[in-house]
Amino acid sequence: MEYPKPKQWDALSWVPIVAGLYWLLAHHGLGWLVWALLPGALLLAAGVGLLMTPGDPRTISLMAVGGLLGMLFTLPAWWVADLGTAFFTALLSFGSFLASGRAAVQRSPLYLGATPPDLSTRMDIKVAIDEAVLGYFVGAARIPSGQAALRTCEDSLRMEEAIRARGWDRDPESMHLAPPAPEETYIDRGRIYGHDYEVLRFDSAYAPPGDLPNAVVWKSHVNNTECHVRILRHAGKPRPWLMCVHGYRMGAPWVDMSLFSPGWLHHRLGLNIIQPVLPLHGPRKAGLRSGDHFLDGDLSDLVYAESQALWDLRRTLAWLRASEPGARVGVFGISLGGYNAALLSAYDGELDFVVAGIPVIDLAHALWSVAPPAHRAYYAQNGLDEARYRNILGPVSPLTRPPLVARERLFVVGATADRIAVPLHALELGRHWNVPVQWYQGSHLSVRHEHEMRDTLNLAIARAGWTTAE
Repeated sequence: MEYPKPKQWDALSWVPIVAGLYWLLAHHGLGWLVWALLPGALLLAAGVGLLMTPGDPRTISLMAVGGLLGMLFTLPAWWVADLGTAFFTALLSFGSFLASGRAAVQRSPLYLGATPPDLSTRMDIKVAIDEAVLGYFVGAARIPSGQAALRTCEDSLRMEEAIRARGWDRDPESMHLAPPAPEETYIDRGRIYGHDYEVLRFDSAYAPPGDLPNAVVWKSHVNNTECHVRILRHAGKPRPWLMCVHGYRMGAPWVDMSLFSPGWLHHRLGLNIIQPVLPLHGPRKAGLRSGDHFLDGDLSDLVYAESQALWDLRRTLAWLRASEPGARVGVFGISLGGYNAALLSAYDGELDFVVAGIPVIDLAHALWSVAPPAHRAYYAQNGLDEARYRNILGPVSPLTRPPLVARERLFVVGATADRIAVPLHALELGRHWNVPVQWYQGSHLSVRHEHEMRDTLNLAIARAGWTTAE
């Protein structure tokens, strides 16, 4: 890993400073202030932070959020101001948005083995979108504070002791017993984007041992006890099945179907699609938002989240294979779905292939890289640092066990300028699987528009020898 030369002053910081000041001072009146306060404050704070205390990646995320909100708020602000003022707020907000993307690329380390990102306006836009989403993830996360911060450290260390006592650190397979196929299932119907689909529901039946920390709380998430699996299948002779595993904060049909396009996968390629909803996501959520308690809140919850995710994916496959003996199945996971696809490859050797797209592989690194410095220092003071948390997550990590799927049927796709799953994640999985990483010039959120992802899936299908002819 090679870090760029540090700067004492960053000229890009003046773009959000000017934009923030203009938002706050360009017009008077309460009506203008309602729309100007949030983007103006964010842009000014981010710009001053980038100028005076460079190096904190969260500053760039704030700049991206401020720029995006500034562009969105320009139209309603226009109604209480004039066209000229609105034009300049929009222009300066867009400039700040671009500046956040360029600053993020310039400050990102270069990883040995990863293709360097291009420097272009198009890349700036892609990266700025990543930064804005990352800013939302971090800003909306429930980071344990006060007494809860101490409790999450204690719970994590108790989880470490329980894992060692049960031997799960030495033999993760003993932690992840193969689930049986569900005996009772229910089928609902749905339609979105002009496509009809089925919703298979069944009892998850996952239950962590009751003496583990927070196990009682985990079991209290009522919605999470039922699996929801969306299905699109063709009539006639059996066809191959593609299991699509969604990312963090997803799980709703409108967003999952936009990522895993039925028009492409189901109709053009002629595949049957099986799309499980991960624990705590979509209709299984336990908070106000999809994904609450999965990557935020008590750190010990992530062990349960990934244990149940693996259990539910295997239980879904058990149902499919019981319903259609000899079914051919490949797995296609994106982001957090790439993590779970990779984890599944270590426990199911009957899969025809696994494609892990822009995977978040090292969850300890992902969480610690965005945690506030005060939290990291407090956690370390109480015995919990990034390395120790990584060891705690070992039994649910895709990097702990070798894959059971043949090397030539494993695929990793990474983004050169990914700001959410930085290139390090794809590199680590590629090394673990001993396969090359297919890189595309883009960011995490640009994956829908990058042909390399589709090319890789087409290659996986070809190597599996799939045919969809009836």
